[in-house]
Amino acid sequence: MGARRARLRREHRLMRRRSLLAAPALLAATRARAQQPWPDRPLRFVISAQVGGVSDIFIRILENRIREHLGQTLYIDPRPGGGGMIAAESAIRAADNHSFTVNHIASHAISLAVYRNRGAFDPNRELPGICRLARLPNVLIVKGDSPITSVAELVAFIKANPRLANFSSASSGTSSHLSGLLFAERMGVDVTHIPYRGTAPSMQAVLNGQVLFNIDNAPVSRALVQQGALRALGVSTAERVPTMPDLPTLQEQGVRDFDVSSWYGIAAPAATPRAVTDRLSGVLVDAMADPDIIRRFRDVGAEPWPLPTDAYRAFIAGEVARWAAVAQAAGATVD
Repeated sequence: MGARRARLRREHRLMRRRSLLAAPALLAATRARAQQPWPDRPLRFVISAQVGGVSDIFIRILENRIREHLGQTLYIDPRPGGGGMIAAESAIRAADNHSFTVNHIASHAISLAVYRNRGAFDPNRELPGICRLARLPNVLIVKGDSPITSVAELVAFIKANPRLANFSSASSGTSSHLSGLLFAERMGVDVTHIPYRGTAPSMQAVLNGQVLFNIDNAPVSRALVQQGALRALGVSTAERVPTMPDLPTLQEQGVRDFDVSSWYGIAAPAATPRAVTDRLSGVLVDAMADPDIIRRFRDVGAEPWPLPTDAYRAFIAGEVARWAAVAQAAGATVD
């Protein structure tokens, strides 16, 4: 027994000596990894929309700027479906400090207000925003050959024809959904929400006369409005927008305290080091002040609206509270 104990003590001393000898090398390797330049490979932007959607367009506009300032290319990884959860989970699981996602009013504000039982997933905890990019005004539209030409006429029609007082949205938990409910609440009318699977079928429902109106992103309906197939009655922001200077706001037409924008930004997995997110945020916020990039965003109907990390996160917290109140007042929450 004594010999065995002596042997174990010798082995223990040997292992400890090896550990002490290896420690400096391990520490040096850890420091080297920590000090590696970032980024050291292409950046991946996971989006929950299809190619050609708003998120895809915004990243492509910023692509050259990112490459010039960070020295790496980027690629877009579309993962639609699951209410944005598929894209979110893909970005989080990567854990590589090179994966990011586009977040927006639906993913990080309205969905939290509408869907109260989200399990353990909290997008603002798991995928916090790192910078705000831009906003898209929503536009209240009706069918092009409708006799309704103003907000006042729409409200009068709804009151006189309650069975026809319905509106479409791209789905529950989107800005088009809550915008319609907010409009009804502000104007003191009852409306019926009819959700569709995406913006295109939601817009088609207005064109076909299946619903009375819709309030959705301006670029989506822009061409159809110009063709006369749809009629724009007002813009959702508090002030008129440069791309549609002749279109009055809903507030101008008596819809009190109505200021809605579909905002978009960039989010990163919570484990991403702050030094990484600060660097990317700085590049993107600076890019949104570039005249050429501003022009390209406005060409697609978006207004640059940059915010750095801390201000963006405070803004999102305010949006969550704001839309929670709207959803509760309208009875739009889902367990």
